[in-house]
Amino acid sequence: MGERREVLLEKFNPEPVLPFNLRELDFQSAMQDVYDFLFDVNSHLSSRGLPRLDDMLRPAIMSGTLSDLLTEAMAKHSRSLTVNTYFNGHPDLIVRGRYPNDSVRAGADGVEIKTTKRRGGAVDTHGARDQWMAVFVYEVDNNTEPSEQRAPLRFTEVYCAHVAVGDFRRNERGELGTRTATLDREGVGVLRRGWVYLDVE
Repeated sequence: MGERREVLLEKFNPEPVLPFNLRELDFQSAMQDVYDFLFDVNSHLSSRGLPRLDDMLRPAIMSGTLSDLLTEAMAKHSRSLTVNTYFNGHPDLIVRGRYPNDSVRAGADGVEIKTTKRRGGAVDTHGARDQWMAVFVYEVDNNTEPSEQRAPLRFTEVYCAHVAVGDFRRNERGELGTRTATLDREGVGVLRRGWVYLDVE
């Protein structure tokens, strides 16, 4: 079982531009919460002779799990934001007390949380809209052998920026696919200028 991963404080942007009273500390604490959770879960699984969560979950499930963990952790540490209690509502985090029962199907005041393994932070969304987005880029070691020597999951990039409808390109899908939107080249540039954490080798 690998060592507990620690957030590297020197990798944070010393002057980030963050909305809704968010602080660098909120990102730091949320990331560390996820590292600690994975360490605890994987230590338990390893003690039972079972594979790590990182190796059991399909990539899309892992990404969704990380998004949920980060949303809950950011809400716990944030001074102004809380979890949007509307099922599949947007955004994931909303300003506390702004909407009835902290629940809104599609609100403007908050931050959408996304996770991806794509370097640079380009991530699919369910639709183009004006919004604050926080994107956490991570890497998972699924290749080292023997598997018990695999490195723990690591966040390599974190971005937080306000993007607009015009920053997206629409992705056409077949009849059975769900239409998505992804930041275009200019949109990714906007996102990257809002970097919060960079630990790229």
